[in-house]
Amino acid sequence: MQLRYNYRVYPTPSQQHSLARAFGCARVVFNDGLRARQEARDAGRRYVTDGELSRQVITAAKATPERAWLGEVSSVVLQQALADLNTAYRNFFASVTGKRKGRKVAPPRFRSRKDNRQAIRFTRNSRFKVCANGRLRLPKVGDLSVRWSRGLPAEPTSVTVIRDAAGRYFASFVVQTTDEPLPPLESEMGIDLGLTHFAVLSDGTKVAAPKFLRRAARKLKRLQQDLSRKQRGSQNRRKAVVKVARAHARVADTRRDWQHKLSTTIIRDNQAVYVEDLCVTGLGRTRLAKSVHDAGWASFTDMLQYKAARYGRTFGRVDRFFPSTRMCSDCGRINKMTLNVRSWTCPCGSTHDRDVNAAINILAAGRAESLNACGAQVRPAPVPAPRREAGIHPHAACSTRSVEGISVL
Repeated sequence: MQLRYNYRVYPTPSQQHSLARAFGCARVVFNDGLRARQEARDAGRRYVTDGELSRQVITAAKATPERAWLGEVSSVVLQQALADLNTAYRNFFASVTGKRKGRKVAPPRFRSRKDNRQAIRFTRNSRFKVCANGRLRLPKVGDLSVRWSRGLPAEPTSVTVIRDAAGRYFASFVVQTTDEPLPPLESEMGIDLGLTHFAVLSDGTKVAAPKFLRRAARKLKRLQQDLSRKQRGSQNRRKAVVKVARAHARVADTRRDWQHKLSTTIIRDNQAVYVEDLCVTGLGRTRLAKSVHDAGWASFTDMLQYKAARYGRTFGRVDRFFPSTRMCSDCGRINKMTLNVRSWTCPCGSTHDRDVNAAINILAAGRAESLNACGAQVRPAPVPAPRREAGIHPHAACSTRSVEGISVL
């Protein structure tokens, strides 16, 4: 399994200048390659291949006075910028032809020098090195000071240097790791995600929603007001933009750290974890969009998925149309209820908490789907029909079995 390990780096002013030059060269090569393919398409010529594009916008461009400064940075950075362009085109073609599932992918667009996030990538061909003194040596940049929060488990295959909107620099290493299975357990868990409670577990545990964005709303509002008062293009406005970005980065970092701790605890304490496949994109278009994005359900479930694969646990998603909330976990009856009903009593006599009942049903559905995938018998086995039911009785009336809210013939 390939994992990313991010570390904060602190370049000196001269190293920041070298990184800014590398960011700019990579952006120019990307835009030149995109422009060359667009011009070839408009002129009716054939598609420019990857090799031809590399010779045109890198090798030949370095020999011209207009692009001679491309030789001041590592050639691997320029090649990786073209690799990103080629990947973007392949994803676009796969989406148009239907080979790529999911949402449609737009064609690649030009990169701007005003983008708040800049990144360059070094591979093993560039011969980057983690020195014995803990510094990261990059070609034509120098030795960067790295804050090692933990050690790398293996030799990295590539490193990406990122400058975010808050002006911070990070080194992201790609490392090939082996799975680390944990001791097997008997417990399994179903999780119902929500807004009032971030997660309700099938054992009755309720995890309160931290609402990091709501807590920081007052400070963000004040910083945004200060930004709106600054004159466009001024130095004070640039400083205000960085302050707003730092406040948002603090919220995102706090949320990510909290989700990592919660997901690790759930995976460590359970052999199997099942969640509901929520349509976060659709919920993000409703009046609850701010709360939905503040919860971060998609990133949390992604953490559960890759940690389960790494530590030998089982992870499953239950279909979003499964009536986990309206179904009684004791008798299976489907009831009608509104969103404001938090506790209800089934006609069978069972009283349920809305969210805990949904988590129990998600656990049962996840178990059934897991057993079905393994070839086990989930549905009842076929049995011979009674003699009175084996024939056709044309004069008998069709019986209808009614359930509250659903009518089944």
